[in-house]
Formats: sequence, structure tokens, C-alpha cells
Amino acid sequence: MKVTNEKKAVVLVSGGIDSTTCLAIARRQHYRIFALSFDYGQRAASEIKAAQKVAAVFAAEEHKVITLDMSEIGGSALTDSNLPVPEQESEGIPITYVPARNTVFLSYALAWAEVLSAGAIFIGVNAVDYSGYPDCRPDYIKAFETMANLATRAAVEGNRIKIATPLIDLCKAEIVKLGAELGVDYGPTVSCYQADSHGRACGLCDSCRFRQRGFRDAGMIDPTHYQ
Repeated sequence: MKVTNEKKAVVLVSGGIDSTTCLAIARRQHYRIFALSFDYGQRAASEIKAAQKVAAVFAAEEHKVITLDMSEIGGSALTDSNLPVPEQESEGIPITYVPARNTVFLSYALAWAEVLSAGAIFIGVNAVDYSGYPDCRPDYIKAFETMANLATRAAVEGNRIKIATPLIDLCKAEIVKLGAELGVDYGPTVSCYQADSHGRACGLCDSCRFRQRGFRDAGMIDPTHYQ
């Protein structure tokens, strides 16, 4: 049986709190980090700059930024400029949900992991303090991992790929505290759905509210710059 280097990991990096904390966890677990980000037509293009900064901080061996145009599909306030980002809490799955986004991202990550002979893919999904997106749930991750290990040559040859979700059961305050323990500087991160070109946050969208509450509940100062 061919043996892979299971200490290689593809880490999905959005530039926000969760993915940055995942980078720190992967580094603490002594993985060789290969960072993967997506310029998918999202409103907050400053996310990409933030992702590049944090990938460099954690010494990613390579950082790919893949360009996709999910605005061609639309259906989300994050990819369709005609749909306003909600600035008040709403019921159900919000309009900021991007159809199939994590499935698309994880599929690219899976392909790169196979090429690299990486044993893990890290993704910072969270099922506690989040907006109710269906592709952040444990059942979804479990199903994708099952599919990944049916669909790849690596798995057929005995080298399974793990989808690592170390934050999935943590609230935002717990994530912030964990990051602080790991020495994470959250200053460069961008969480806002509609951050401006300088990464300044609106302070009103769901993501900003979760971030603000997380730092407040953790007893820490949020280093983000707000508009």
C-alpha cells in the first residue's frame, strides 16, 4: 500500500476568524500547510488580502487563490449586488447563504489534496454561532468526507482523506479564546460580509454581530476596524 504524508494539509482560508484559527490549529498539529482561498465574486474582496496575510503569518508552503465567478449563478446577497445584505437578524436561512459554496470549495480542496498526497483538509465551519447555513452542519461534513473517500484514487488505494473541522462545536467566544491561546493576531482578519476595500467592517451584518459578540463574551477587544 502506498503511504501518503498525512502531515500535509490543505487549509481553506477565507481571511476570517474561523479559518485563521484553523490555520493555527493545523500548524500546532505540525501539518505542512497548503492554503487555499477563493475569489468567487464576493462583495468583500478585501477578504483575499486578509487571507494572503494570515497564510503568510502561518508560513503556508503554498497559497493558491482560485478565481471563480459564482455571481454568474447568483442567489446570494454576497454574490449579487442587487440583493442587499441584511443588517437585522432574520429567521431561517438568510440571503447571505451562497448556494453550494462549501461543496464547491471542498471539491477544489479535495482535488489539490489528492495531488499533494495530503491526508487532511481543514475547514473552519461552525454549527454553533453561525447563520444557519446547511453546508456548515456536521451531517454535511460527514457526508462529504464519505463521498471524498469514494471518489478519489487516493482513497481507493487505501489513503483516506480526513475533513478536519476543529471548530464545529465551538461558540465564537470559545474560538477567539482558543486562537488567543495559540497566539493568533486577529487584527488582519476580515469577517464582514460587506467590508470595504480597506477591510473596514459595517458592524451591522450577521457576521459582524457574531464577531462582536464573540470578542465581548471572551472578554477581549475586537481589533477590527469598523466603518
